[in-house]
Formats: sequence, C-alpha cells, structure tokens
Amino acid sequence: MKRIAVIAGDGIGKEVIPQALMVMQAAGADLALTHFDWGADRYLADKITVPPDGFAALARDFDAILVGAFGDPRVPSNIHAKEILLGMRCKMDLYANVRPVRLLDASLCPLKGVEPKDLDFVVIRENTEGVYGDLGGVFKRGTPDEVAIQEDVNTRKGVERIIRYAFEYCASHRKLDDSNVNGSPRQRVLMCDKSNAMTHAGSLWQRVFKEVAAEYPHQIETQHMYVDALCTQMVRDPRGLDVIVTNNMFGDIITDLAAGLQGGLGMAASGNLRPGHASLGQIGMFEPVHGSAPPIAGKNIANPFGAILTAAMMLAHLGMSGEAQKIEAAVLEAVRQKKTTQDIGGTLGTREAGEWVAERVSHR
Repeated sequence: MKRIAVIAGDGIGKEVIPQALMVMQAAGADLALTHFDWGADRYLADKITVPPDGFAALARDFDAILVGAFGDPRVPSNIHAKEILLGMRCKMDLYANVRPVRLLDASLCPLKGVEPKDLDFVVIRENTEGVYGDLGGVFKRGTPDEVAIQEDVNTRKGVERIIRYAFEYCASHRKLDDSNVNGSPRQRVLMCDKSNAMTHAGSLWQRVFKEVAAEYPHQIETQHMYVDALCTQMVRDPRGLDVIVTNNMFGDIITDLAAGLQGGLGMAASGNLRPGHASLGQIGMFEPVHGSAPPIAGKNIANPFGAILTAAMMLAHLGMSGEAQKIEAAVLEAVRQKKTTQDIGGTLGTREAGEWVAERVSHR
C-alpha cells in the first residue's frame, strides 16, 4: 500500500482532485489517502500556510503528494500559494519538473495534420533556481526613479543535475508506438536557453550540457535551440521533439505552449521529482498544471482529465503501471467518444466526465 498526501487546494482543485481519487479507486490502486486542508480557506481562517513541520511530515510519512491548485482572489498577494507550492518544490528539493506532452487524439491539436504519433515529447524543467528564487529588490519604490532588479540564479550543481536527469530520462523511457507494443526508444535531448542574450547563465548551461552529453556519445543525440526558436518550432512542426531540458522560467513558458498542442491546460499533467536522493526517499509531488481558475470554480465545468492523467502519472511513478495504463486508456476512450467537458468538445460536467472515466476503468 502506498501512502498519498492529498492537497486539493483552491478553486477548481477542489473539483478535479475528487475525480482523480475516484478514478484511482476504480482502477484498483492500493492507496492510503490522507487529506490536508492547506489552501486559501485555511489561510484566511488562521493565517497559516504550512504548519511548522508540514514539509518534513510530507517527506517522512508519504510516498507521493497529489495537489490540485493554489490561488484565490480573496488572498491578493497569493502568499499561501507561494509558500505551499514553491515551498514544496524548494524545501523538499523537488528539482525536476517533468511535463509529458502527448497528443491523445488529433482532434485536440490546433495544428493541421498533426497526429498522436507526431506529438509525444517531455519537457524537463529545473524547478528550484532561476528567477523564481525571488532574489533582487526595489529601490525608490513608487517614484519616477524606481529601479527593480530580479536576479536569475543558476548553480553548477543545479544545472548539472537537471541536465543529467534529462539524459537519464531519455535513456530509460520510451515513446508510445502503435507499431511496437514496447514503444520506441527516445533518442534526443534538446537543451533550450537564451545564451545569446543571457551570456553568463547561458555559458554555464552550455558548458555543462556539452560535458554531460559527452558521457552519452553513441546513445543519445543532442541539440540546442534558443527559446524563441523553439517556440516557433513547436507551433510550426513539433515532430522530432523528444526530451527538452531547460531552466525554470523558460520551462514554465514552453510547457504552457506545449499544453496548447495537446488540448489545453485542462489536459496537462506534471510531476515534481527529486531524482538521486536515495537517502531522502523518492517522494514526488504531482499536480495538474491548469491553476485554480477562479472564474470557473464551482460551476462543474472544469476539465478533470489533467488531474486524472496526473494521478496516472503518479501511479506509474509508484510502480503501478497497470493501473496507470487502464486510466490513460479510459481517458483516451472518453476523448474519442466526446465524453468530455466543453473545453475539448464534449457536453459533460466535471463530475460527469470523471464518473464516465471511472466507470470505464472499473470494467477494464
């Protein structure tokens, strides 16, 4: 039995996470669930974002964390979202954000002529450094002479370990392939940066990428693209993209663009991992990436498939590949039969779409 911490959070997180839990139960996953009330409601009630031992308890007592979303207009600063979500990533050293980009059905992609076989890549984003470290400051705030400085921090350790993980991921994972039951090998790692403008950080990323790549001379191809060129390539022709590794900010941007290729943010799953920390355990935090979406919260119209596919990703990480595959197959069937929410062409509500998938999973 695997122990799962569940934090539904805010907004539509409270609607989609229950659907993911229902589907995992229907798949027969052997899980012990513990629910945490971290989010805007808790913060507004007692001004607590994370209890003093919160992150230590998560790391000590659980095998994985399933998160919904954070953000609430009642907390304009979103301090709770920052302290919970970024706190988990940084204080638990979940340094690898893994975003699979897989097209389930051609009808979901806005690009002409792109089939599921053409769109199956993964973005591996450095998750604990960069401009998201909130380093910098403001001088002469509110005056005509105001100066704002935001610092981009890249350490040798942080850059090397995320690049090395990208190569290890490429070597150990396979693409889906209808003609091969075992899938086809992943072959290419592309490093994305803006080293022609951000020369200091770019130099570090470039040097480390070349050094790590030299350890895989015959196994994995390497490629480099500036982030603007990569964005162009993604919308012009994403064929050939395989494993992309990049920094925190660029990873945040290109993964949202990539989500648009697979049907929107409502279809996107993600995992936050700390590979190589054997002494600390291999706990991961898994979250759909659509955010709390306050305008549609409580209306039973949010797409639950991102949360459901995130749950499947979590199960696969925990060694329950059979259960994960049943869930993914049921979501694919729902998409093909239009048993979905309106954002991807169906007429069902959040609960009804989740129930449809759960019913299909239970009969597989």
